[in-house]
Formats: sequence, structure tokens, C-alpha cells
Amino acid sequence: MSHGALPRGGVPGQGLVVIGDVVTDVVARYRTALAHGTDTAAEIRTLAGGAGANAACWAARTGCADVRLLARVGADAHDWHEERLRRAGVRARLVIDEQVPTATVICLVDASAERTLLTDSGAALCLSPADWSPSLLDGAGRLHLSGYLFFTEVSRRLAETAMGSALERGIPVSVDPASAGFLRGLGAERFLAAVAGVETLLPNADEAKLLTGLTDPADAAAELSRRVPVAVVTLGADGALVAEAGAVRARVPPVQAHAVDSTGAGDAFTGAFLAARLAGADPVEAAAAGCRAGAEAVATVGGRPVYEG
Repeated sequence: MSHGALPRGGVPGQGLVVIGDVVTDVVARYRTALAHGTDTAAEIRTLAGGAGANAACWAARTGCADVRLLARVGADAHDWHEERLRRAGVRARLVIDEQVPTATVICLVDASAERTLLTDSGAALCLSPADWSPSLLDGAGRLHLSGYLFFTEVSRRLAETAMGSALERGIPVSVDPASAGFLRGLGAERFLAAVAGVETLLPNADEAKLLTGLTDPADAAAELSRRVPVAVVTLGADGALVAEAGAVRARVPPVQAHAVDSTGAGDAFTGAFLAARLAGADPVEAAAAGCRAGAEAVATVGGRPVYEG
């Protein structure tokens, strides 16, 4: 495991702790219909990704000076991922899994910039309670959990352990449900039971519909805010909804962008939202910051901010 020096202390601070997935993304952008059984021309790049890691990088990019990430990777790509997280300003504790390779996702991005994901979760969902230490929360003001953690038993136990540690210290917890496909397999009630006690839930429109059974995103956002204090539902090119106490408080307008790849746009929103909350913004102001980051994200290929050099 790579150990960075973390601030000490037993009270909430200004740090953001993210627990989630580090992924090797293979992004294939194609402009014509996929030709079954033969070749389709595409632009293909191998990039660092993962919902948790992406959100951490965007939080660092948009103003949070103390961002930490706990994740699990295979020995095959540990150094490559650690170096990219370091460049992004994220202090990562990457547990090395000697048995399972690093998670890999093939991102098929069509001409509309919409992506379809083929996911091999690999080591990402092998995080266990043994990988957790409450000291990771020293000096932290928020804990964020990638929803992917809730889709296997061992990583779900890790998420519950970390959430318990945070709640004992009075540190607010947020969760991004992460995947409508995996969420459908787990079941809405099981997921909602597992995240009981979180302060903020950050689903996209499809995830919010699955979690509530309601087809209108505004109705779904309002319903979720009866289960958690703050529900923020992202709407892609239509902005976001912020709901509290059973009602939509605000519709946050989108920021216009020329979209080339929607991979990681929701992660960018999450990272910027959390950085803004740590800086003192209310949920509506933070959602506006999230929309700005999301617009930046869709204008680039891959799920991370673009760094010079």
C-alpha cells in the first residue's frame, strides 16, 4: 500500500476522503454504426478512470486542497495509476491486490457523445474492511463513497464500516449510486437500506427513477429527499435538480458545452459539488459548480481533467 502523510486530529476539517474505484479506461470513439462481425473505424485511447478516482481528481481540480482516495488495484497497473493521481493532486492509498488485476472498462462512445460501458470490476470491488483505518478521516470534512462499492458483499461491508466511522465523528457522507445497470441487479430497497444515514445522494436521472419507481426526475428527486437530507439528481445536458425535505428546491441550469465524450461527466459534477460544499457553498451553489465541471468534462475525452505537460 502507498502511504501518504495524512493530517491528524479527531474533529471534522476541510479534507475530502473518497473511497471508490480506480479503473483503466479503454475509450473507443466511433462515428458510424457498429458493424457486427467486422471492423468499425474508431479513435481508441487508454486512460486512467474510475468513478471514485475521477471524482477525487475533479474535486482537487476545482479547489479542494486535501483530497484522499482509498482504492484497490492490481499489481499490474499500480504505479501507472498512482502517478496519475499524484499529478492530479490526489493523495492515494492504493491497496495492491496480488490475485486480481486492476479494473478495466471499455467505453464505447458514439457520435452523440453518449457512452456504453463494458465493465470488468477486477480489484476495484475487492476492497474489504481490512483495508480501512479510521485514521483516514483525520482532518476530513466529508466522506464520499462510490456506489460501485455497494454491488459486492465485501466492498459493501467496507462502505458500511467507513460510513459508520464517519458518522461517529459527525462527518457528512455522500454517495453516488454510480450505475443503473448494477443498481437494477442489487435492487432499490437493498441499496437504500445500505446507504441509510448518508447526508447527500447524487444519482443521475435513470438511477433516481430506479430508486423510486417514479418516471419524472423531479418527483424522484423529491421522493429521495424524504430518505436523505439532500438529493441532487443530475440531468446531463439539462442541468440538475436539488431536493430537500421532500421538495425540489432548485432546478440548476446547464452550462453549454460541445460534447465529445460523456464519460466521467457525472464524476466531474460530484467532485466539484463536494469541493464547493467543503468551501461553504449551499447545495444549490454546489450543484452549479458541478454543472460547470460537467460541461468541462464532456468537452474532453475520458473521465479526468486535462493537465498540461
